[in-house]
Amino acid sequence: MPNGKSSGKHSRQLLFSEAIAQPKTMAAQTAPPCPAPSPADLPTLEVTDRILQEIAAVGRRLEAMDLKITDLTLPSSSIRCDIAGFQETANDLDQRLTAVEGQVAALPDQEAELWFLRAKVTNLEDRSHRDNVRFFGILEHKEESDIKTFLKTLLSDLTGMEFSPPLEFQRVQRIGPLHRATSDKPRPIIACFLRHEQACQIISVAKTQSPFSLEGHGIRVAAEFSRLTN
Repeated sequence: MPNGKSSGKHSRQLLFSEAIAQPKTMAAQTAPPCPAPSPADLPTLEVTDRILQEIAAVGRRLEAMDLKITDLTLPSSSIRCDIAGFQETANDLDQRLTAVEGQVAALPDQEAELWFLRAKVTNLEDRSHRDNVRFFGILEHKEESDIKTFLKTLLSDLTGMEFSPPLEFQRVQRIGPLHRATSDKPRPIIACFLRHEQACQIISVAKTQSPFSLEGHGIRVAAEFSRLTN
C-alpha cells in the first residue's frame, strides 16, 4: 500500500506543474493573431515607398553636388594662387612707387645742382675760348696754303694798325664740312691768338669801325663763346 505522505507529495508536484504550464496556454489562447494588411493600409505603404524613393533621389543629388563642389575646388585653388601672385606684384609695384616718389622729391635739389654744374662748365668753356676769334665771310681758298700769314696780313690791312708785338696765333683753321662750303656761304675761320689782349683789340676795333670787307664781301668778327652763352 502506497504511503500517504508520498501520495500527497506527488499530487502537489502535479498541481505545481500544471500551474506553471497554465499561463503559457492561457497567453497562447488570449494573444490575438497578427492581422494581414488590409486594403485600407495600402496607400500608407505607397506613401512610405515614395518617401524612400525621394530620400534616395535627394541622396543622389547630394552626391552630384559633392562632385560639383570638388570640381569647383580646383579652380578656386588656382584663383588663390593667382591672387597671391597679384598681391606679390602689387607689393613690388608699391616698393617701386615709393622709390620713384623719393626720387621725384629729390628732383628740385638735383635740378639746382645740375644748373650750378652747367653754369660752372659753361664758365670754364668760355674761359678756355677767351683767346678765340671767329671771322665770317672770308671767301674759300683765299688763304691758299698758309692761313696764318694770310690772316695776319688781312687784319693789318683791315684795321690799319701796326701790332707790337706782332700778331701771333696758336692755331688758325676753317671749321665746318668742306662739301657744304659755297661762294655765298664760306666756312668761318677760327683763330686762337697767342695773346689775349690782341684778341680783345681785334674785336673792339671791329665793333667801332665800319664793317670789314674783302673784295666786296662783308667780314664779321665775333668772340667765341659756348653755345649756352651765345
